[in-house]
Amino acid sequence: MRILGIDLGDVRTGLALSDESCFLASGLGTFTAYTEEKALEQILAAVHTHNVAEIVMGNPVNMNGTRGERSQKVEAFADKLRTASGLPVTLFDERCTTMQAHTILSFTDTRGKKRKNTVDTLSAEIILQNYLDQRKRI
Repeated sequence: MRILGIDLGDVRTGLALSDESCFLASGLGTFTAYTEEKALEQILAAVHTHNVAEIVMGNPVNMNGTRGERSQKVEAFADKLRTASGLPVTLFDERCTTMQAHTILSFTDTRGKKRKNTVDTLSAEIILQNYLDQRKRI
């Protein structure tokens, strides 16, 4: 079984994939989509290509725990993805993951265009790995 991790953005979306044992997350890449329909199409292609059984999406909850406009948009997209894929879609708190990704990229001295292309994939990987780690503890 594989789990797909998603860091949904307005334009760029990062993807990550678990290994078969759901122990380790690896970055899968980033794609650009200017519409929800295109994003849904790209995600469904990844689901079918990698035999995904579950999807985890980062939920951009506010730092105080409230749900803002962005979180509501992600939840609405998750509902569409759930219907289109027929798979369970879990929303997972992604607070500070982009900041963590930027910290890691700064530590590795990744700059410029490469950083811009990497941060969303790394964020998806962090979201998925945090989800996998939480599952192990339960």
